[in-house]
Amino acid sequence: MTAPPDGKSPIEVLLVEDDPGDVLMTQEAFEEHKLRNRLTVVSDGAEALAYLRREGEYADAVLPDLILLDLNLPRRDGREVLAEIKKDDQLCRIPVVVLTTSQADEDILRSYQLHANAYVTKPVDFERFIAVVRQIDEFFVSVVKLPPRG
Repeated sequence: MTAPPDGKSPIEVLLVEDDPGDVLMTQEAFEEHKLRNRLTVVSDGAEALAYLRREGEYADAVLPDLILLDLNLPRRDGREVLAEIKKDDQLCRIPVVVLTTSQADEDILRSYQLHANAYVTKPVDFERFIAVVRQIDEFFVSVVKLPPRG
């Protein structure tokens, strides 16, 4: 078992996002601010679950320390993915931040009912988007004590 992230070691971040523009902005946020964390990207809900369960091409995948999850995904939407993660004994301890464009009260409520650790609405402005990603990183790397990687 790998030692828990200590704020000095990079953490593994899984971004589940189907919008290439949002993927690019998140990657740029990591690069621009020299975030040392490793960002892996999958583009739909079914791929996210295959990655997390280490199935098929993801047999050697490293479990993430943090998941950034969009809600509106092809194949399996983010709500389904969140529900699957939180009911799985091996995955439920991984913090999930819903990072989505939706500001709908029902999406916020449903995400928290499904045990999301945080719900963040994506800013459309690039600089604000970068700031949000940086704040998520700062919080989960420097403030929060994450569980050991399984």
